[in-house]
Amino acid sequence: MSVRPPQSFRQSFSSEGGVNVLEYELMSERASSLGRNGLKVESALSALKAWNPDRHSAEQRETLINEASDAVWALFVQREICGLRNNKDIIQRYAIPGEVLARVGVIRK
Repeated sequence: MSVRPPQSFRQSFSSEGGVNVLEYELMSERASSLGRNGLKVESALSALKAWNPDRHSAEQRETLINEASDAVWALFVQREICGLRNNKDIIQRYAIPGEVLARVGVIRK
């Protein structure tokens, strides 16, 4: 007498099916989006580091801080969508300054 597993334990799709192709494409797009957001953070932080009080105004610095905080916030949201909840490693990897972190998620009028 043979016993077969219940239908609820079997996968409803095969490895050759369209569902796995769709899952692969979604994972690929998530990874690509993380990379694009990471590049935006790098660009915004490098612009902030390039700010010089002799050549630029304080208003320009505020704008750079706001742009950097928006880019960091977008990266944090994208990471959370991908299931990556801890942002400590990103803060260290990109050396995000405290003044930028203090404005992450702030809505300006």
